[in-house]
Amino acid sequence: METTAPAHHASVTTETRDGKSCTICLDTVQDEKTLTCGHCFCSECIDTVFKYKPACPVCNTFYGLYEGTQPQGTMTMERSWRRLPGFDHCGSVAITYRFPPGVQGPEHPNPGAKYSGTSRSAFLPACEEGLKVLRLLQVAFNRRLLFTIGESATTGLNNVITWNDIHHKTSMDGGPQQFGYPDPGYLSRVQKELQLKGVTADDLTEDPPTQPHNIGKPFDHMRSLYSQMKTVTASA
Repeated sequence: METTAPAHHASVTTETRDGKSCTICLDTVQDEKTLTCGHCFCSECIDTVFKYKPACPVCNTFYGLYEGTQPQGTMTMERSWRRLPGFDHCGSVAITYRFPPGVQGPEHPNPGAKYSGTSRSAFLPACEEGLKVLRLLQVAFNRRLLFTIGESATTGLNNVITWNDIHHKTSMDGGPQQFGYPDPGYLSRVQKELQLKGVTADDLTEDPPTQPHNIGKPFDHMRSLYSQMKTVTASA
């Protein structure tokens, strides 16, 4: 996992303030480092945290780009006129993730160990908010945040590709119990999960060069775009 934490986001003093506790080690703050969000920690404690995730442990303000450990793969999107329960006014977008088999790298739990290939499918409504979530998911995919390698929560198998705490709707129907629709709060929840990974609306630039077929265009153009879209692929 690679992170970048610009030094100018924090000011450092060498004083220890009596009575002030570090929320990481739960001891008195030593060699205080105060982030621009206002929270302070032991310098050694926050530097260690930033090696894994460049975000304040208290308020989750990010300081730099957060990149995960997702293995190499592809994200494919296909427009469908099939409607999802609860979104009768629009069609849908089918997402397919594909990962070939490979060997774990130094950022994975067991470097040098093999992992099997896999594919996963998910669905979003093709409404304005759904297309926004689609773009956010593509940003997260490019930052290697959607999947990781570890132990499967469903099968118990180790050294396999697993979801990385950003929930997807893998069924078109059946409700939350079947990981499908209708689920009125899903689009809001998944945006909060993406925010915890440092992916927000601020990352949706006008025309990102890494996203083909003008996926990054403003929403005014998205409906006409998706009416013509067949398949778009992005590589990690």
